[in-house]
Amino acid sequence: MRLPRDVSGADLAKRLERLGYSVTRQKGSHLRLTLTDPPEHHITIPAHESLRVGTLAAILQSVATRTGLNRDVLVTRLFG
Repeated sequence: MRLPRDVSGADLAKRLERLGYSVTRQKGSHLRLTLTDPPEHHITIPAHESLRVGTLAAILQSVATRTGLNRDVLVTRLFG
């Protein structure tokens, strides 16, 4: 599935909360999200108005690897 082009960092953080991630801190223009299920998983998301496609792809690949979902399934679940 094609990645959306107009996703903000805050919007992505809100969508990842559906999978159990929560914002644990913000420093400057970056959000830190944590999945507390053992083992913990931390990701950092830029809190920009529009994320670059490569940045979004890397974040989603990390989440897909941790959750055991295929990237296309993850994209459909988050943006479907």
